Amino acid sequence: MPDAIGFDVYGTLVDPQAMRTQLETVAGDRAGQMAQLWREKQIQYTFRRALMQKYENFDVCTEQALTFTAKSLKLNLRDEDRTRLTEAYRHLPTFPDVLPAIRRLKQAGFKLAAFSNGVEASVRALLEHSGILPHLDAVVSVDDLKTYKPDPRVYRHLAKRLGSSLKKTWLASSNAWDVIGAKAAGLRAAWIKRNPEEFIDPWGIAPDLVAPTLQDFSSQLQGT
Repeated sequence: MPDAIGFDVYGTLVDPQAMRTQLETVAGDRAGQMAQLWREKQIQYTFRRALMQKYENFDVCTEQALTFTAKSLKLNLRDEDRTRLTEAYRHLPTFPDVLPAIRRLKQAGFKLAAFSNGVEASVRALLEHSGILPHLDAVVSVDDLKTYKPDPRVYRHLAKRLGSSLKKTWLASSNAWDVIGAKAAGLRAAWIKRNPEEFIDPWGIAPDLVAPTLQDFSSQLQGT
């Protein structure tokens, strides 16, 4: 059993694809495409900046990814649209399974943290808005180290911040690349497979648990 669990935030606790509704006002029936491309470029920018050691925080990556996405789809975003959309990204909705699972794990005695590429202040505001923050022991951001997942240093930083050994620290993430990163760094990891059609990269690195929701993860982890 673990001592501590770090939860990825974007895609695991909150749903970036919920931006589709907000994007309909600027992209119409291409809102889903825009939401997907925005998310893909956002992640890509974090990878590239980490590799180049040209760090800019996650809020900057998110804004730059929006600019790229709008240009790619030949959309002319007004300043007020850009401000509204980036603000909406700071209020993404949580998945319905999140709060019950976190409450259950907290009651079971686990030390819990949000573990994110996001800036700590932005993540705290996001999770406070959703009611999750009071149930967490910490918010751990890669911004502390000025790099991004899956740099092994950030996973070790999570364990250190939670006062736990690598083998007693778990990552729960819906992102397969994040799971692989945690395992490669020596942590244990659960893949929250929210999309049943996704599959993990064939690197010979498998998650310790696979669960469709955080509630199912909680049950598997506790053997119930």
